[in-house]
Amino acid sequence: MYFPTLPRLLVLISCLTLTYCGSEDSTASSSETTLDLPELLPRPEALQTAMEWDQTQSGYMQMSSKLRLEDPDAIEPRITLAKIFVNEARVTGEHGHYYPAALKMLNEAIALNHQGPKDANLEFDALSTKAGVQLSQHEFRDALATAKEAVSINPYNAQVYGAVVDANVELGNYEEAVAAADKMNQIRPDLRSYSRVSYLREIHGDVDGAIEAMKRAVNAGAPGYESTAWARLTLGELYHRYGQTEEAAKQYRAILQERPNYPFAIAAQAELAMDAGNYEEAERLLDEARAIIPEVGYYTKLAELYKLQGRTDELAEIEEEIMVMLQDDVDSGHNMDMEYASLYRDHFEDYDKALEYMQAEYADRPANIDVNRMLASIYLKRGELDKAREHLAKAEITESKHPELSELREELAK
Repeated sequence: MYFPTLPRLLVLISCLTLTYCGSEDSTASSSETTLDLPELLPRPEALQTAMEWDQTQSGYMQMSSKLRLEDPDAIEPRITLAKIFVNEARVTGEHGHYYPAALKMLNEAIALNHQGPKDANLEFDALSTKAGVQLSQHEFRDALATAKEAVSINPYNAQVYGAVVDANVELGNYEEAVAAADKMNQIRPDLRSYSRVSYLREIHGDVDGAIEAMKRAVNAGAPGYESTAWARLTLGELYHRYGQTEEAAKQYRAILQERPNYPFAIAAQAELAMDAGNYEEAERLLDEARAIIPEVGYYTKLAELYKLQGRTDELAEIEEEIMVMLQDDVDSGHNMDMEYASLYRDHFEDYDKALEYMQAEYADRPANIDVNRMLASIYLKRGELDKAREHLAKAEITESKHPELSELREELAK
């Protein structure tokens, strides 16, 4: 099974503390009718009780009012709106709307900042936020270039080094990633920095150390916030991946006590149920999760269930939905090659098509261990054993203990 890499699941941003600045003017500027501001979508009912939702709506209204009623060329409100959109993409799964919206606001902010005397602080804020969006869109080389530009403005900000870590990991530049993570932790050890340490330890085969660091990340977070829920989810996934299912289940329950209706924890519980052969419970949980947000992973898991149970009509219907969802992500600027490859390998068992997507991914980042692990598995399925061994050797370069590597070694040894 393909496990998405940590930076793909997370580009952590600061918790937004939005305060009202300035009074509203009842007379709109002449730019009000031409200002094109992306909208804040209503959250699904199950997510409206989250503690930050009122704050998010208030922040959106404040920033949009500043632009519409006070200064349509203001830079800072655009950056704040972009941060709101990034957070909403993470919480609601509406990536196709929010990531392009965030990029629009950030590109406008950068362009406006270049029209007059450049404000270095605003430039840094916009660039560091943009790097995070580019990571979420899987544009890793662009993200690294943007993050490095931000670092050149302010090398003493911990958050931007997180983007440097994530981009280097995805590109397979592991030594550079470790150096950036060390710098990040020296500046500010917090949830974001501990989470990067955890991921790099896992990459390098230190599973116990990875778990320890992710526990620190959880403890550094505020209970009930999405970022803390994500850290605990990742801790649970670490336990699950390396066979500690009871510990994983404990983490998922704890998330839902602190943040009810967190769909990623519900879906993670569904995976545990599937592993235990409790398909009825797994289906119930996946239906519950996808009723909250439209995350394509929930649909692919349901497709797996339908296929196992021979439910051909439902399978055909959900396969069509999956393809529409993936295309929607592509249309919004999201590189989905690995997701397509995983689907064609694991679900459709079309190894030629899976290889086609992975060759494009490999051409862009040939040193990434996850890319090479996927290629090794596809070549093994195709019976191209020499190619499989070649990519397995590249996937093992960091001495990762990922379970799929052990499975590949065993298969190739037969």
